[in-house]
Order: sequence, then structure tokens, then C-alpha cells
Amino acid sequence: MRVAMIGTGYVGLVSGTCFSDFGHHVTCIDKDAGKIERLNRGEIPIYEPGLDDLVRRNVEAGRLDFATDLTQAVKEAEVVFIAVGTPSRRGDGHADLSYVHAAAREIAQVAEGFTVVVTKSTVPVGTGTDLEHIIREAAPEADIAVVSNPEFLREGAAIEDFKRPDRVVIGTTDPRAREVMSALYRPLSLNAAPILFTERNTSELIKYASNAFLAMKITFINEMADLCEKVGGNVQEVARGIGLDGRIGSKFLHAGPGYGGSCFPKDTLALMRTAQEAGSPVRLIETVTTVNETRKAAMGRKVLEALEVAPRGATVAVLGLTFKPNTDDMRDSPAINIVQSLVDRGVTVRAYDPEGMHEARKVLPPSVVYTAGAYECAEGADCLVIVTEWDAFRALDLDRLKAVLKSPIIVDLRNIYPPVDLLSRGFKYTGIGRGNVAQS
Repeated sequence: MRVAMIGTGYVGLVSGTCFSDFGHHVTCIDKDAGKIERLNRGEIPIYEPGLDDLVRRNVEAGRLDFATDLTQAVKEAEVVFIAVGTPSRRGDGHADLSYVHAAAREIAQVAEGFTVVVTKSTVPVGTGTDLEHIIREAAPEADIAVVSNPEFLREGAAIEDFKRPDRVVIGTTDPRAREVMSALYRPLSLNAAPILFTERNTSELIKYASNAFLAMKITFINEMADLCEKVGGNVQEVARGIGLDGRIGSKFLHAGPGYGGSCFPKDTLALMRTAQEAGSPVRLIETVTTVNETRKAAMGRKVLEALEVAPRGATVAVLGLTFKPNTDDMRDSPAINIVQSLVDRGVTVRAYDPEGMHEARKVLPPSVVYTAGAYECAEGADCLVIVTEWDAFRALDLDRLKAVLKSPIIVDLRNIYPPVDLLSRGFKYTGIGRGNVAQS
């Protein structure tokens, strides 16, 4: 099957490459000529474990190629995916659909024969209907079916998620489109992956509802962590205790500095705006977004309170900048709020991240000093803060770390170290939701 994937961002590049690995011929298209040149040279513009090898293998096999012009690829394609960005619009928080609409118009002008146009971008409810109108206006005779097929990829585990998904959601009531989409995803039948066919608006809502629910779980356990600190509980044990309940589950119950990334902040905001316009506000999600932003700000204060010297002139070492490990994505990372709050108080911030420092330079204050490793970052610092739980930070030589720090103070915002390991070595420790630990 021939597939055109418009957009080579995170979703488009991963999805297109995985479809090619299924045996389909995929052309990934992007207007950014520099990005396409890099891809044609074998350079991957994002960090995702295993993606470089998968791209190389399928390019060599002739199943995957890249282009800046969509004309030929769309003409030949049975399925055309729209996987362009839908950032939050400034001012009102709605998803900016300008790139999606533009792609639909271009597709309508060049598509030949029956073509399934699929929204892979995260879009508000009703977008599929809008795209149908746009396509009909641009090309009244075009034989096109618009389908919703939201993505559920976790950065850092996207290839595994694509090939072994919890579910595939496809929104269409067109029998021809359903047949095409069934054929496209047939390789997943070997893994017995559930494929849920539903009405298009329902499919679009499933994506937003999923992310909002997960954001709610994260925010819930973060508030439980705050309560644990007040009453003397251990949030990790609380999470385990409630997570063993099959109705709740253990995933997304890890307390930390707040959620970030490309999906949760943007999608919860877009769902709120959609619900408000529909006259059915989602009060719970509105509270979740407020609590999450408040929490990020509170993490900077938590670090400042751990210092034993005045903030102005102090040095704080920050380990981990990306919103989660195994990605270089800095979008809405808690590190942004934390670092900015420290810099605002006159703190010198030294930082290290295994993959995210290039992207971090674009969003963090220019005064941040980037280092080549964790120990270099900690050298002479008055406090060390763990913001992102990279595996590289889970097995640090604590004795070496203590020797290079100016003051043996660790603020572990991901609870990756047992407090006893730090306290027994003479560190002064602050964690998240560990109110039953004597923090000295």
C-alpha cells in the first residue's frame, strides 16, 4: 500500500517509519527543506531510541523516502496522513489548526482516485467535518474520505507503542475507508492489537479524553505527595497501595514536579476550550491544569528552601532538563519553570541532560551553564537537583558526588534514590511526598 505522511515531526516521522516497516511504501513530506535534506543524509532530527536504525533499514529497503513536495506522493497514495503541528493558539488556548487546514487544501488539489485522508495530528472534536468542507470547496469532484486516527505514542517508547499498541482507534463510517484502514493496520493482527472503529467525532474525543485522564492521575498523586509531606506519609507506598487496585492501576502514579511534554498541557487546554464552547465545561480538568502550573512554580521554591546560603550568588546543579527521559523534548518541561525561578533569585544554574541540552538552550535563560556530565555539573554546587529521571542518574557514584559538591544537599524531585542511601552518606535530602523521612 502507498502512504503519504505530511509532516515529519515526532508523530509523522515515527508513524511513517513504522508503517514502512510493516511493508508499506511511505513518503514522508515536509516543507522544511533543511529537515528533508538531513533525513536524506540519514540524520534524525529528533531523539527517539531505535528510530535511526529503523529509518536507515527501511530507506535501504526502498520502502521509505522523503520529499518537500507532496504532489507525486499524494497522487500515488491510497492513504494520506496529516501529521502536522497543532500548537496551542496564543490568547485563547485553542488548538491552532492552520497547518492542518492548509494540508487538506493541498491534498484536495492533487489527489487522484479514491483517497483516504487521515488526521493523525491531535485535533479538536469536529475537525474531520471541517476538513470535509474544506476539501469539497477546494475540489468538489475529489473522491476523498476523511478519517480520524489519533496517535497514542509515548516519547521514548514510540516504536514499541506503535507496533504493540494498547489499541488503534479509527473514526469513520465510510465502508470503503474502513476497508483501506483495516488493510493498512493488518500487520498488527499478528499481535492481536484491538482495533476500535467508531464515529469520527468520538475518535477525536477519545484522544483528548485519554490525555486528560492521565494528566489527572499525575496531578492526583502529586497532590497526595504534598499531603504526605504534611502528615508524615510516603507517597511511593501510597501509590503502590492504590495502584494494586485493578480499578485504578499503577501507571501514571509517580509523584514528581508536574507534567509537561507535547501532549498533556496542550491537549488539556484544548479540551477545556472545546467543552466551554459546547456549554459543558470540564471543571475537573480545569482544576488539573491550574494545580499542575502551580506545582511547577512550587518546585523552584522547594529548591530555594533547601539551600543553606542566600540564593544570590549560590550555584545549583540541575540534572535532567527534558520533560521525561529518553527524549530531547523540552516542551512545557518542569525544568523551565524551576530554572527560571532560580535565575530570577540570582542563582547560578549549571545543567546537564543526556539528550536535551540543544533544545534547552532555546528555552532556558542564556545565563545557564551547560556541562559535559553529571559530576562536572555538580562541581562546586551548593545544591544538586534531579529534575528528570534519566537512567544515567539512577546509578551515580554518591561518594564521588558528595566529594565534588560544595554542600552535600540533594533535592530529588523524582524520588529515584532511597532516602537512606543519601542520609547514610551524610547528604541533606529533600524528596517528593516522603513526609515520614527525617530530612536533615
